[in-house]
Amino acid sequence: MGASKSSGGIFDLAQRRARIEEIDAISSAPGFWDDAEHAQKYMQERGELVDLVENFKNQTEALDEVELYSEMAADGEDSADGEALRLLDGIESVVRSMETQRMLGGPHDGLNAFLQIKPGAGGTDSQDWAEMLYRMYSRFCTAKGWEVDITDYDAGQEAGIKAAGLHVKGRHAYGLLKAEQGVHRLVRISPYGKGRRETSFAALRVTPEIDDDIDIEILDSELKVDTYRASGAGGQHVNKTDSAIRITHVPTGTVVQCQNERSQHKNRATAMKMLKSSLYQLELSKREAEAQASYQDLSDVAFGSQIRSYVLHPYKQIKDLRSGFTASNVEKVLDGDLDGFIEAFLLMDGSEGDEAN
Repeated sequence: MGASKSSGGIFDLAQRRARIEEIDAISSAPGFWDDAEHAQKYMQERGELVDLVENFKNQTEALDEVELYSEMAADGEDSADGEALRLLDGIESVVRSMETQRMLGGPHDGLNAFLQIKPGAGGTDSQDWAEMLYRMYSRFCTAKGWEVDITDYDAGQEAGIKAAGLHVKGRHAYGLLKAEQGVHRLVRISPYGKGRRETSFAALRVTPEIDDDIDIEILDSELKVDTYRASGAGGQHVNKTDSAIRITHVPTGTVVQCQNERSQHKNRATAMKMLKSSLYQLELSKREAEAQASYQDLSDVAFGSQIRSYVLHPYKQIKDLRSGFTASNVEKVLDGDLDGFIEAFLLMDGSEGDEAN
């Protein structure tokens, strides 16, 4: 069928099959498993490629069935139309998922991610909103089956958080979560403002966990290291000890902090990895002429800079201002159902890239 040939071009099946063969050749070489971590990355990549190729094969066969049922319907078979539509619904869902996966082909899309959440203009309401986002992303990541570690949790004086950080480990964690980076705006009746309607802002920053073999030079003389006592309602994962670490990279003003381990040494190691990832992402943004504001201090978290609006009053609707995607079931979204927003952004971002090419 014509659609199958077109889709084959879109998903570059020949290139993916060739890559599977290349990985098979690499993995059969002596000593391949001597470096287990490196070998596992190859195996993970192979598994993802095999899944994609198998999915495409299955959907191609399903399309052939749709064509058969359509011919049967044209010959007067009453039930054939319904069966064809049922198959098409399933195909549409899988192909949309495959198209989203195709957009995750960036050099870092398969990596783990660091998330940093910070409230903006709005006082206590914004600190509470930042905590709502923290909970939303924690639940989204957990639902994906990813491992989530708290790297920082600084509770607000009255409610919410002053800042929070998460280390997310899982397949395409960065590739998916990068769609969420930016300022998020909330409109609601304030639980702290005597029934007044309030607008609050909070920002999410997302960076990939860069592999250790990436060469990022960080001089000790460029670092300001502070230790402090862990604080906040981080639950059982946050230890209230004097081992928390805050590292400032003086030349760029980049600040990272970690407090999830009892060992100051372990917190410092994680913080340095976060710093390395942030500096690498900053360098990439310069090379690629990307917007610098996303990687600088998130102080302008206010009107005019948001990527998404969450309206809880006078009506209920969440709208992404980049893709135009909307949802009316706000409770479900705030409970971590973000797939629609992420998918719409990736497809929009990918189509713009295709047009540019």
